[in-house]
Amino acid sequence: MKITFLGTNGWYNTSTGNTLCILIESTDYYVILDAGTGFYKLDRYLSTDIPAFLLLSHFHLDHIYSLHTLVRFSFKSGLRIFGPDGIKKILKLIANEPFSIPLREVPFEIEVFELPKDGGNLPFEVECIELSHTSLTLGYRLHLDGKIIAYCPDTGFCKNAVRVARGADLLIAECSLRPGEHLSAWSHLNPQQASKIAKDGKAKQLILTHFDASRYLTMESRKEAEIVAKRTFPNSIASRDDMQIKI
Repeated sequence: MKITFLGTNGWYNTSTGNTLCILIESTDYYVILDAGTGFYKLDRYLSTDIPAFLLLSHFHLDHIYSLHTLVRFSFKSGLRIFGPDGIKKILKLIANEPFSIPLREVPFEIEVFELPKDGGNLPFEVECIELSHTSLTLGYRLHLDGKIIAYCPDTGFCKNAVRVARGADLLIAECSLRPGEHLSAWSHLNPQQASKIAKDGKAKQLILTHFDASRYLTMESRKEAEIVAKRTFPNSIASRDDMQIKI
């Protein structure tokens, strides 16, 4: 299984990267996590016609912005989009005129499903767990190729984040805040908290991503976050755009 980090910033684009989008290539499926501005690079990495699934964690713009670029792709097996309750209403508004080309006019089949109620439409096992954020946000546990990929996007430290991470072969966790920083009104993680989630959940590997663009101004600052995370969870890595790993 190959995982490509197409966008690793949170909030907005800077010289350090695009906003959040992750591509998982398993034996039988492409799974895309969120559709931030890194989404536009997908066609550089889609090499087969296996089915594609887009899982949206929530509807903040830095996670759905690039839905307006769907028209430039050609998913020959179509694209199935899954997200939290309310996704059909949200996409009918955002992925539609006057903001974008309507989904019905995109040149391939698109279906939209709400989680968890429509989870039976996924051909692989996905666990959806609500996280602690300013709006409804889902963390995902993906069972693919005999591995568990855990995804904790925007969230504060909470029991459910540890549930998402439990026993995962790989935990992908947000790291919006700088080391030691806390924000009571806007739930996000710092590297100490992300690494504690990985440790408490007994994950095997942690990759930090979704670095707040206003806080992480350089790649060196991301490296500092990685160093801090390693103190709690040694197998921690700070992501960068277009980084690829295999598990």
